Amino acid sequence: MLPRERVLTALQHGMPDLTPRFEVWIDAFVTDFGLPDTAAAHVAFGQDSVMLPSQPLPGSLAWRTGVDEFGCVWRDGQYVDGVVDTTDDLAHYAPPLTRAAERFDSGATAAVRRRYPDHCHFFGTHVGPFQAAYLAMGMQRFMLRLADDLDFVTALLAARTDWAIALFQQAVALGAEVIVLGDDAGHRHGPLISPTLWRRLVLPCHRRIVAALPVPVIWHSDGDITSLLPMAMEAGFTGVHGLEPSAGVELAAVKARFGADLVLMGNVDVRLLCGADEAAVRTDVARSLTQGAPDGFLLSTCNSIFAGMNPQMVRAFFTAEAELTGDADPATR
Repeated sequence: MLPRERVLTALQHGMPDLTPRFEVWIDAFVTDFGLPDTAAAHVAFGQDSVMLPSQPLPGSLAWRTGVDEFGCVWRDGQYVDGVVDTTDDLAHYAPPLTRAAERFDSGATAAVRRRYPDHCHFFGTHVGPFQAAYLAMGMQRFMLRLADDLDFVTALLAARTDWAIALFQQAVALGAEVIVLGDDAGHRHGPLISPTLWRRLVLPCHRRIVAALPVPVIWHSDGDITSLLPMAMEAGFTGVHGLEPSAGVELAAVKARFGADLVLMGNVDVRLLCGADEAAVRTDVARSLTQGAPDGFLLSTCNSIFAGMNPQMVRAFFTAEAELTGDADPATR
């Protein structure tokens, strides 16, 4: 099978020739490993998918210092708070939907598709309405408003849903065959809000996003979101990414309960890639394969390849992926 065929077969709960490897965010170490760009990194490390390139909105202060176009406050590249508190704030910190096109360079996107025509082209970013809302307001303010002003929170969620749809529709128009919706909703002991409140506030937003896109949508979230997975199915998500083991998510149990309806992606423990034990990395990759494969499963870490990881362990992870999926030569992908 071609890499694209592996991914699409798995997303349809079929049986690909090899378990697809689908690391979503792989930006860290691209230059350290001597690779020209993120797309090249996906291919060099044997992934069956390639992220389409994107860029910040022109003039954005996101990941810099200041208040960005959505009301998030940044300091020296780190998020620190949100400022959205009133309906006027919401109107001010809601960019026109037409600006979503500015997140992409169509020439750069087309170039990646030409370079890697056999890979699955996808786009993923953290613009999910729930996460976007609590970042825009700041977590403390957001949680307090859940108690006394659900109308305002609902309006903010709707605005961020509109933006997510506009952005992802643009990505699909440029060739994205799969969308990964980053919408972090959990901590190590459960979801950030109750399933009852999630059903009322967030499920309608997720339904809108999935219905607006003609391609499979995978929901990414850190933390223990097990109690929210029934609503992931109701929303129409094709699959879910993350399944964080350090939050107590057991892949085998999730597979048994939800695997017939949701494609599962992830579960390799990123903490091991920050350590120094190659054997432990290999063992965890093998565990994830045993518990998740062969059908309806995409192999990846439970989060991403991020700065601070041990480069040697990152290489060990990709090597283990190749060997344990039966594809010891990444060049064949």
